[in-house]
Amino acid sequence: MSKKAAVYTRTGDKGTTGLYTGERVSKCSVRVESYGNLDEITSALGLARSLVKRDDVKEAIFNVQKLLMSMMADVASLNLPQPYITEEHVKLFESTIDKFDSMLQPLNHFIIPGDTPGAAALDIARTTTRRAERQLLRLNETEPVNPQLLICVNRLSDLCFILARVESEVGTEEAN
Repeated sequence: MSKKAAVYTRTGDKGTTGLYTGERVSKCSVRVESYGNLDEITSALGLARSLVKRDDVKEAIFNVQKLLMSMMADVASLNLPQPYITEEHVKLFESTIDKFDSMLQPLNHFIIPGDTPGAAALDIARTTTRRAERQLLRLNETEPVNPQLLICVNRLSDLCFILARVESEVGTEEAN
């Protein structure tokens, strides 16, 4: 029987952390902040997934959570021979947005979050994504970031907005 590994490694006790590709960097670096923000999105989406009522929205959220692992690996890596996130991922986000947007009426007013718990949680994920995007753009000012990743993060905030609307509007209509 193999021994269970300890949760703590002690390698970060002096304020550094290891990147996916092995390099050690400060835990305060813009790169670490950037993939930490993506990790926060994963958690916010997990909360949203636990609260939404619609199975198709739950599935879309779960698929994004899986993709966020590759997005984090892109940011937590230096000198990757091939980035994980590609134009195909951008197209996937766009087709998912289009699919859910087709369920909605045109928007003619501002939305105040909170119609349903799931929609409110998706709005938190949307604003967390906007913060992550700003941080990635800051990182990109000094170190190149995969351009397809930047586009995906931008589309992700749009997807969270659309999913919140679907959960709020379509989910409420179906419940009545």
